[in-house]
Amino acid sequence: MTTATVCPDPDVRSIPFGRLLRVELRKLVDTRAGFWLLTAIIVITVVVIGVFLFVADPDQLTYINFVGATATPQSLLLPVLGILAVTAEWSQRTGLVTFTLEPSRIRIAVAKLVAVTLVGLVAVGVALGIAALSNVAGMVFLDGAGSWNVGPANVRDFFALQLIGIIQGFAFGMLLMNTAAAIVLYYVIPIAWNILFSMVDALEQVAPWLDLNTAMAPAFDHQTFHGADWAHIAVAGSIWVLLPLVLGLLRLLHREVKSA
Repeated sequence: MTTATVCPDPDVRSIPFGRLLRVELRKLVDTRAGFWLLTAIIVITVVVIGVFLFVADPDQLTYINFVGATATPQSLLLPVLGILAVTAEWSQRTGLVTFTLEPSRIRIAVAKLVAVTLVGLVAVGVALGIAALSNVAGMVFLDGAGSWNVGPANVRDFFALQLIGIIQGFAFGMLLMNTAAAIVLYYVIPIAWNILFSMVDALEQVAPWLDLNTAMAPAFDHQTFHGADWAHIAVAGSIWVLLPLVLGLLRLLHREVKSA
């Protein structure tokens, strides 16, 4: 009895990663959920900036405060974009087509992660630009202080905060593969965890190591991350970002894809 040997067709090549990336970028904007989410981020950011312009005292109209104002809507909504990038394949039943055209699920996952990271970088860059324009408007029209008291470390930490959030959302989406469950748990579990550490005094010392919100608190206080802060973020991030991402990837590799 002989065993047939199947040789790969030399003319058949894998889909270039650049094409996969373009497809995933397009998926983020050409669905109704993705389009309206990005629109909401822009609109809410502009509204928050507008309110801050006319409510804050003139001496508070500084660039770092405008950056902080833009950070709030982005930190709340960008992670949802990361969740949708993964869960849309399952909620819209497009996974069968995606994984048939590209059988390597790891390549698809990497393309999605790179896509949401690029969109996050662009969104943060736009937010910094809006904050700069608002600072100028505050100086010209409202006699604002107009201080440009933002250094490279502040910008670095602002990017780090938003990218950690969007990647964490992506990880939760990968792990749960259900939009509603991922969104709810993404917001509820870290908040409950943070409340637990804030209520129990005995946990105060370990909070920065186990609670990601506590680890990132210096940036929210308009400070910058230093040596110990990066260590806290690395450990807490491993628990709340890296671990769900790895478990989600394992689930993706073994989950059965159905058309209905």
